[in-house]
Amino acid sequence: MQTKELTTGNKIIFAVTVCVVTLFVWLNNEGSSPLVYKGSGLQYSVGLVDSENNLVVQESVETSGVVAGTPQYVLNRGSYTAEMEYAVEQPDSVLELWEQKSKIAAWPLDPEQTEIAVDFTLSKDAKQLQLRVNYSGRGALTVRELRLSPHTMFYSDTYFFIAVFLLCSLLLWLYMTRGKIRLTQEQLVDYSVILGVAVLATTPMMQTYLYNGDDLCYHLARMEGLKDGILDGQIPVNILPEGLQGNGYLNAMYPYLFLYIGAFLRICRVSIGLSYKVLVFLANIGSAVCAYAAVKSMCRSRRSAILAAVLYTLMPYRFTNIFSRGDLGETLALVFWPLVIAGLYHIVMGERRYWYYLVIGFSGVLQSHILSAAFAAAVCVITALVYCGRIVREKRYIEIGKAGGLFLLLNMWYLVPFLYYYFRENLSTEMLRWSGYFEQSINPSNLTESISLYNKQYFSLGLALIGCVGIGIVWLLCERRAERTAKQGYLLYLLVLGCLLTYMTTGYFPSKTLLENALFRNVVTMIQFPWRFLGPACACFLFVGTVGLSESEILKPYRNLIFSMLVCLNLLVIVSVPTDNSHMPYTNAEAVVSKGHESKLAANIGLYYPQEWRLDGASDEKLTSGVIMSDVDKVSVRDYRKKGTRATVSYTAAADNCYIELPIQNYLGYRACDENGKRLQIERGIGGRMRFATVGDGAVHTISVRYGPNALFIAADLISALTIAYPALMQRRRRGGDRV
Repeated sequence: MQTKELTTGNKIIFAVTVCVVTLFVWLNNEGSSPLVYKGSGLQYSVGLVDSENNLVVQESVETSGVVAGTPQYVLNRGSYTAEMEYAVEQPDSVLELWEQKSKIAAWPLDPEQTEIAVDFTLSKDAKQLQLRVNYSGRGALTVRELRLSPHTMFYSDTYFFIAVFLLCSLLLWLYMTRGKIRLTQEQLVDYSVILGVAVLATTPMMQTYLYNGDDLCYHLARMEGLKDGILDGQIPVNILPEGLQGNGYLNAMYPYLFLYIGAFLRICRVSIGLSYKVLVFLANIGSAVCAYAAVKSMCRSRRSAILAAVLYTLMPYRFTNIFSRGDLGETLALVFWPLVIAGLYHIVMGERRYWYYLVIGFSGVLQSHILSAAFAAAVCVITALVYCGRIVREKRYIEIGKAGGLFLLLNMWYLVPFLYYYFRENLSTEMLRWSGYFEQSINPSNLTESISLYNKQYFSLGLALIGCVGIGIVWLLCERRAERTAKQGYLLYLLVLGCLLTYMTTGYFPSKTLLENALFRNVVTMIQFPWRFLGPACACFLFVGTVGLSESEILKPYRNLIFSMLVCLNLLVIVSVPTDNSHMPYTNAEAVVSKGHESKLAANIGLYYPQEWRLDGASDEKLTSGVIMSDVDKVSVRDYRKKGTRATVSYTAAADNCYIELPIQNYLGYRACDENGKRLQIERGIGGRMRFATVGDGAVHTISVRYGPNALFIAADLISALTIAYPALMQRRRRGGDRV
């Protein structure tokens, strides 16, 4: 597409528009605005709210201790000011500051004052920061207003939006003035549709709050932990150093490659809420791009490729994962399922040179969600068995070998630590099998519905994908033909596979009876939920419907009509996502705190570290934040410091046969030495803590602990890095040879 030279006037208009928009975005910055709570807006356990929205606690309640507090915040390190307007009749009531179940500061409330303002500094990012009001139990206590203000800013979201806008403006300017990027009109339309459908799929996320899905708090914790691990110097990040109240949490067991995007945004002080929304937006773009590219590689039809991008990005199961379940891992895995299916097609019967589709797709699934990777592996094996004759006859096992080898080399950096800890570490895995499986089967009557976030067990194919099934039946089973082509045979296989997977999600599948079989029970309880089969089933139906629409002779006169109907049916998914009853982000004109301001700090959601992949026995009640001594009369700790995965402790012991336990989970990979550099043995204490035998000579001794480096992990990292760099090195060598 040719670009015309811009006139001076147009250039001035463009520059002024960019400046004005940037100014308006900057004026909307609330990153430095304080969090403000009336007494009635606090989380309180006792007391009454008066006519002025003050929280009043009378002595007649006959209680003392923490009576009110703010939500728990994820805050960046820095300086803050806490202010409270109050009235108290008796002394000893206190305003307290807590972080991860530990009190880090306290300020008394003076009965002769009506306001308190205190400054505090966080030396590291907080995960569960909370202000609490501790009532003495004597006299009346009235909390009028509580404010938390940053000395600089809570987050840099506005500056992130400005940077993104300026970058897009620069690219648009270069496109209009330089003409180096040449796009045909068809390409411009296709790319606009892909971007548009991705934005449309993200519109429910444009609320001022986050939808609190089932697993959202865990994925926020993973993203925040990755940031801490990067700052700790770990790349890749195997241990989340501040997880489990600073005890550390194993990260290698759940794929996390794409969460690095959110982690780097957090390093740039973008809020945790916006960082998560950016990930979802990128997942929406990725879903549209992968569906478009995969379908177009099989049928070369623009209409079908565009339809695939729309249907796949807006399918109900993706929205259920994003908004209802909060399952970021499976959401990311769904991005790559179309490439897996297209890659299998090209390997067994299509264009051999497209074997890398399977590598990209399978790698993307693996780096997103382990169970989805197991499903993809099962589909690959089944497909290879179905087409084993063709594979051997046409020697397509060469492409299979290339794909398998490259996949292993690319993903060795993740697979080696995963397998190392899975087989060698004593990990808690009981919670992985908590589901009875059969009880989670879905009602077939829901398969035609769009989406409902009010019912957590609401899973659907949606009307559009049901229409794709109908297209497949008409094209593959009803049309008369002398002989079925290889492509049609493959799509018939996908149709049957999709129907079988859908059947396995319903209560009509005899899973309850099959659970009596030990092997079946062992597999499906690990899967947990039968509705997980809907993801690959939807991908199968997508190819059947979109490719069938382009190649069916019966449906040829109605292609445009069917295209329009399917797109319109899929738009029902967007309009059915419920929104908040309040159309305004602020409760009143004077309020500073909004649901958006709070959710950006994860105040209404919080961070959570599940029981699985902890060391066996490391329950929450056994976690501590201080050093444990076997005998306080014989052992004393002089100093304990921890930063990331490194810690030092100094102690003296007056007798042998004593020990100390550090509040660090004793995962494999940690090393310890004394003040002389001598290697020390790390034993496993109560709750998975590190235990060290003390030297009972009465002298001061120091123990230094750090995680890694592990030679096996480093070797795997290098292999994957060299595999990624190899094409670039070869291309550079070829260019050097051409110059000679």
